Amino acid sequence: MRSDEEKDVREGEAQEPATDAAQARSADAGETLAKRNEELRACVDRLQHLQADFENYKKRVLRDMAAAEDRTSDREILAFLPLYDNLRRAFENHTRNQDTEGFVEGIERIFAQFAEILEQKGIAPIEGVGRLFDPARHEALLSVESDEEPSRILEEFETGYVRGGRVLRPSKVKVSKGKAPREDE
Repeated sequence: MRSDEEKDVREGEAQEPATDAAQARSADAGETLAKRNEELRACVDRLQHLQADFENYKKRVLRDMAAAEDRTSDREILAFLPLYDNLRRAFENHTRNQDTEGFVEGIERIFAQFAEILEQKGIAPIEGVGRLFDPARHEALLSVESDEEPSRILEEFETGYVRGGRVLRPSKVKVSKGKAPREDE
């Protein structure tokens, strides 16, 4: 029996180091898992902070864009306020003095001032009458038979404008269909 007891003791001794090694591996795995969980929490926290920062950035950009639009609108309005003031003065003077000739001269000066502002802003009228119809620049309201070649602009109902090559508003025009066919043909 002794040999069986010795054998059991030897096996027990052999198992103890294996159990210690397994426990050490298990402890190492636990530490590694805890370390990875901590890293994962840190990454999640960082991601949440970045997400919040990005949301704040988007809100700030929207506010900045709205403020920039307001400043641009203000500059445009300031450019036209002198026209409004001059028109108001012209009407007040006309009402007070009944000077129609002076009123017309004042309006002509205001019109010239207005044209100058448009030119400074890079806005130019689209040429129409006598030109060929361009659907990118003109809007045909009427198409009539005439002695002019087809697609020639005959009349302009509303002037169109361009700025920097971009059409702000197309010209509204009457376009020629060409000559009407004769009844004898």
